[in-house]
Amino acid sequence: MAKTIALPMWFVAALVFLSAWALLFKILLPGLRWIFKKREELFVREISRRLNLTFPAIQFAGKRAVVERLLSDPDVMQAIDESARELKIPPGEVARIAEGYAREIVPSFHAYVYYLCGRRLGIFLSRLLYRVRVGFVDEDGLAMIRPQSSVVFLMNHRSNMDYLILGYLTMNRTALSFAVGEWARVWPIKPLVKAMGAYFVRRHSGDVLYRRVLASYVQYVTRGGLVQAVYPEGKLSRDGKLHDPKVGILDYMLRGFDPGGERDVVFVPVGINYDRVLEDRTLLSEGDPAAPKGRRHAFLTTLSFLGRAFWLMARGGWHRCGYAIACFGQPVSMKDYAKTLGLDLRKLSKDERRLPLQNLARVLFQRVGQNVPTSPVSLVASIFSKDPGRLYSITEIETRVRDLMTLVERNGGHVYIPRKDRGYTVQVGLRMLTLRHIVLKEEGGFRASPKESKILRYYADSISHLAGER
Repeated sequence: MAKTIALPMWFVAALVFLSAWALLFKILLPGLRWIFKKREELFVREISRRLNLTFPAIQFAGKRAVVERLLSDPDVMQAIDESARELKIPPGEVARIAEGYAREIVPSFHAYVYYLCGRRLGIFLSRLLYRVRVGFVDEDGLAMIRPQSSVVFLMNHRSNMDYLILGYLTMNRTALSFAVGEWARVWPIKPLVKAMGAYFVRRHSGDVLYRRVLASYVQYVTRGGLVQAVYPEGKLSRDGKLHDPKVGILDYMLRGFDPGGERDVVFVPVGINYDRVLEDRTLLSEGDPAAPKGRRHAFLTTLSFLGRAFWLMARGGWHRCGYAIACFGQPVSMKDYAKTLGLDLRKLSKDERRLPLQNLARVLFQRVGQNVPTSPVSLVASIFSKDPGRLYSITEIETRVRDLMTLVERNGGHVYIPRKDRGYTVQVGLRMLTLRHIVLKEEGGFRASPKESKILRYYADSISHLAGER
């Protein structure tokens, strides 16, 4: 016999909520993740076939698995015990802190995001803002890289556009994992760069536990063959010059390197230069105590630049920001380097490793410096910065630029000549500088603006090491 049962409303509401939760999190979301994973696997096969790419297995290791691998690393476990004793808190609490660091560092690479979102965004922005060119590629050296090698692109750091430009130029050859700083930890940049395989680095953290977790991750992906891109200087150049390389990231990569093992570590030096660095005035202002600073000022400066750019586009007066040029130099095999010096970093203590790592960093970064290309603006700016008050005729500028090109080539640098026309190179450089009122056009010639000496020097210093000024 049927009976009616009365249930309280709170019970019915709880029942509906739990049913909806079970349907969503136990059936719908796992099903969607499975479908997405299968579609991504098919996409990876297709992109691998079409571009002849080989992805290392570590590229698709789940984030949870990598985090657990880092927390079980003996060095990390030792750091957890040391921190617990030092801070006088339970090891479990310190382990949760270490897990937070690991989750912050470890990316979650998705081929869809990298090759659909990242590719389209990189192509769109790079071409919108610059004429992107490759100045030099050591094709023979790149072809000699052994298949069982962990490739690391070492690069000078001129602009935050470096990430997009290098990714854009290498997208048909590999998927890069960048080491990015704190600037990328804000929404919506953070989820995008994590999905593209970038890992976060706290540049000035003195936390031993954090450093152990970071070192463990870098060692893990290097052993796994992940292709990485790092900036040995550690930060953007504030004055346009190259600065001494840091050894921390190299130490993480190489402290467990086996010179006689199957896997090599190969460093590819990359030099990049721009006719216009989007952040140039913001970077220069950091050295001026009176200049406004902070994220708000940087955001407003960027917004102002974008506003002017779109206004010029609407009027048909947009010339982009000139050339963005990259050169890929001769790779350096760590196996060959270690064999030549009889070096095995595994047998050295932290203090003993410092000197050989510093020597290696200097060798590698010297090659990066040699591959920084000359851009039209850097060439023309070098002429005006030597005598800012002087009035130069166009003929005199062309003559001095040709002499500077010869000097750079003699010092082993790469000179980029648009359209293979030296006269056009000068025209491009002058046009960019006069449009920005850094160089003023006067009757009878050109003169540097008295108000813009710092920014003129900034662009000249990008190639000063190739002109024998360092």
